[in-house]
Amino acid sequence: MSSSSASYGEAYEAQHVHEVYEQIASHFSSTRYKPWPIVERFLKELPDGAIGVDVGCGNGKYLAVNPRVFIVGSDRSTNLIRIAKTHEPHSAVVADNLSLPHPLESFDFAISIAVVHHLSTPERRIEAVKAILELLRRPTNANGMGAGKALIYVWALEQKDSRRGWDEGHEQDVMVPWVMKGGDKSSKTKKGKGKKKKDKTEDQAEAPELQEADHKAEDKTFLRYYHLYKNGELEHDINEAGGAVIESGYEKDNWWAIAVPKSS
Repeated sequence: MSSSSASYGEAYEAQHVHEVYEQIASHFSSTRYKPWPIVERFLKELPDGAIGVDVGCGNGKYLAVNPRVFIVGSDRSTNLIRIAKTHEPHSAVVADNLSLPHPLESFDFAISIAVVHHLSTPERRIEAVKAILELLRRPTNANGMGAGKALIYVWALEQKDSRRGWDEGHEQDVMVPWVMKGGDKSSKTKKGKGKKKKDKTEDQAEAPELQEADHKAEDKTFLRYYHLYKNGELEHDINEAGGAVIESGYEKDNWWAIAVPKSS
């Protein structure tokens, strides 16, 4: 990847991803409280005492899913990390996916949920996956025994049954709206303070039409960059990043994969 391409990608993401999440952090966090089933299963099946990382942890909703493991969360958003730090005793730090501060080859597991799709070029997405895999313990033999494992989720192109209606043949690089009502920077609703909306998956909660904008003059729409992964693309990126896929699938408009570092 050329330095000019990397610089452009970094600047583009700063404007269309990082700055947006800094502004919508509190409102975004109020819609992020229910773990996705496969992520919850992955975390709860880990052995007691396992130590891992959540790369792009957002508000830290996954940090406390399994109290018998310890997770270090990281995210580019200072405002989201401020919220994530409330999930004690787990740690959370501000860090970029392509410049993680963690020791290499040291962790039992990693998760990266709905993060890599925010990287704006194929090279940067592969580098993001590589950065995650490099944190995991290396396999102790050619069969991959002893290796740490990572669960990675990305938005799918194939969403023909969702409200968005994306599917094969649609543009893969899109701008997705987040509508914030005038004055609404917390989890408050019109019907009462602190009342949570009906449980939705992260994908469902992010559908712009479900934000129920009341069209007041002060309402504001933020546009976030996403790369929509097509079938097989996540597995390709993991392979290019030096990983081996041990399980993968599709869930609620997302592609996911569990991967381990390849033996050297």
